[in-house]
Amino acid sequence: MAENAVSDLKSLPLAALHAALGARMVPFAGYAMPIQYNGEFGGIIAEHLWTRRHAGLFDVSHMGQLLVDGDGAAAWLETLAPGDFLGLMPHRVRYSLLLADDGGVLDDLMVTNTGRSLYLVVNGATKAGDIAHMQARLPAGLSLHHMADHALLALQGPDAVAVMSRFDLVAETADQPAFADLKFMTGARYHWNGVLLGITRSGYTGEDGYEISVPAAHAQALAAALLAHAEVKPIGLGARDSLRLEAGLPLYGHDLDPGITPVEADLSFAISKRRKTEGGFPGADRILDQLFNGAARKRVGLAIEGRMPAREGATVWVGDRQVGVLTSGGFAPSLNVPIAMAYVAASHAEDGTALEIDVRGKRIAAKVVPMPFKQKNYVREGVKP
Repeated sequence: MAENAVSDLKSLPLAALHAALGARMVPFAGYAMPIQYNGEFGGIIAEHLWTRRHAGLFDVSHMGQLLVDGDGAAAWLETLAPGDFLGLMPHRVRYSLLLADDGGVLDDLMVTNTGRSLYLVVNGATKAGDIAHMQARLPAGLSLHHMADHALLALQGPDAVAVMSRFDLVAETADQPAFADLKFMTGARYHWNGVLLGITRSGYTGEDGYEISVPAAHAQALAAALLAHAEVKPIGLGARDSLRLEAGLPLYGHDLDPGITPVEADLSFAISKRRKTEGGFPGADRILDQLFNGAARKRVGLAIEGRMPAREGATVWVGDRQVGVLTSGGFAPSLNVPIAMAYVAASHAEDGTALEIDVRGKRIAAKVVPMPFKQKNYVREGVKP
């Protein structure tokens, strides 16, 4: 997090609501963001567990929302990222990676084919750099629009579907799926109380739920309508981080950066099948060589013995040899144990490998384990025809 005073930072569209709810605000990605809520319910562990059991409302309006319009948008995006966007059907969502020329990860992002344009959600801390990177490579005939006048809310948890089903949501056009037909990694636009919302069934907690793009002027009304349901509580950045860690999901700037490739990050699934054959994305030679011949290091999950959490930057050892470094770590409230993610030498990345973590000069036993640490609860069936 930045060192800025909160007063020097940009405000979210829901800043007044966060204050009314007793949020503790901290600097994050240039914004004053709620890390937790200090009311009767609040606290990071309580917020985390509520989301796992019910539904949590997250304000993620710091994220960048972009629209790419024009013929050839999908082909152009394939020159920047390793996904199959030419084959991305309308109302489908795909996770992908914005790549540097050498194959390093500049950002991870979500791409939705709206049927008319490509809607991208990028990370808040990198959105200015992402926009500049894309604009510099944007051909004539395409436009890139930053939806700075929109907020982004995430409703996550097993009760999210039941809550949203009570809203009167009407598809913008007849060729879009009805809201009840949305499954994991699909999305469309819906009218609600005269306001047009962009809704995808997606999120970054490992739980079922939705991300909702809403004009900033109507964000407070939507948030209030969601919070009026007993299953929904406001949730801050602290629980969002522990939820995504349990789900084994990387956080840009911690587990991903320009020095890391998709293969090293264990994100090879983001390289679509056709692209593995055709290439044509930045750093393809390097990435495909790692994909087929192996990378020198790999992102892995670690189960830590005892109760002491290990944090980002802690070193990983085998005997007197350092073999890796932690990029994320903390206590997993759902599992009641400390967990971590680390990059370790490929020779020590197999599940079950015994390692040690140096925490302030003390060695703690750890073991490589599969991710996610906690089973994800996505609904993966396709949209009904």
